[in-house]
Amino acid sequence: MLGKYRLALVTDAWSPQVNGVVNTYNNVIPLLEKRDVDVTVVEPSLFRTVRLPRYSEVRLAIDPVRTHRTLDHIGPDYVHIATEGPLGTVARFWCGRRGFRFTTSYHTRFPEYVKEMYGFPSGPVTAYMRWFHGGGEHTLVPTPSVRDDLEESGFRNLVVWPRGVDSTLFHPLQRTEGWYEREDPYETALVYVGRVSREKSVDEFCELASLPGYRCWVVGDGPYREELEQRYGERVTFVGFKRGRELAQFYASADVMVFPSRTDTFGNVITESMACGTPVAAYPVAGPRDVIADGVSGALDDDLAAAVTRALACDREQVREYSLKFSWETCAGILRDALTPVR
Repeated sequence: MLGKYRLALVTDAWSPQVNGVVNTYNNVIPLLEKRDVDVTVVEPSLFRTVRLPRYSEVRLAIDPVRTHRTLDHIGPDYVHIATEGPLGTVARFWCGRRGFRFTTSYHTRFPEYVKEMYGFPSGPVTAYMRWFHGGGEHTLVPTPSVRDDLEESGFRNLVVWPRGVDSTLFHPLQRTEGWYEREDPYETALVYVGRVSREKSVDEFCELASLPGYRCWVVGDGPYREELEQRYGERVTFVGFKRGRELAQFYASADVMVFPSRTDTFGNVITESMACGTPVAAYPVAGPRDVIADGVSGALDDDLAAAVTRALACDREQVREYSLKFSWETCAGILRDALTPVR
């Protein structure tokens, strides 16, 4: 082969946002470029934007029609549409007008998210999502449970696309004694890592701080933080977003990482915590039940406190060992194999 193939990756979510979409592609793009693919990211900063209501750090393109000119300029061999927002929708129409094939990925349970955040009925959103992804040659989904749920809703051509983890950065050696300051050294340190927003059920995590022997830390930020700090500030410590080695220390130094969300499709923070040897407590819902080995790398229970208790009994070496099944190399390989030439 004389040169690389050109991939236009279209996404409404990009840096400086901190979320699973951005994390996934930031890890995958360098690996794709080692596999003969030259990636150009078409993202909101290339256009005029407005802030998404209730999510001020999320900016949506308000002149996405310029996407047509941008894609014409790229002249891609492949088009992968990562999100269903304004840029993703215009890119889909661009492909349709030219008879180009494309692939998509499903990262967010938008019907549940929109209903929770804005009170909008989920039926029309599901219909839109089915139309959006129905035009793609393949739709990449994070877990078998998500695939099964979507197939029941009429989605087709689904490819399971699990995420990876940086097992060098996220490692048990990052565990630091005394990292969590506690009045009682025997208190159990529980940590939540992720967006502090209503649909993540962070308040249910904070409620655990009312139980004897538990102390809670929230690592992350978002529109729900101020309200939660006012309600739980005496027993719950909010530290904001963390990255790199400092984030790994928060994971590794905790006794249990709690993942209270019922709407996430995977949860990259789950694999990061497990790679640090820290077991994860979660509800038995799509996403966690595919990523967590119950009783080995964490615990699943409809009672979150019961899940924490069982997670504490997990062997941290086994937790770490289980996490190694998740690889960014594998993740990149699945995406590379799914890409379809536009013509």
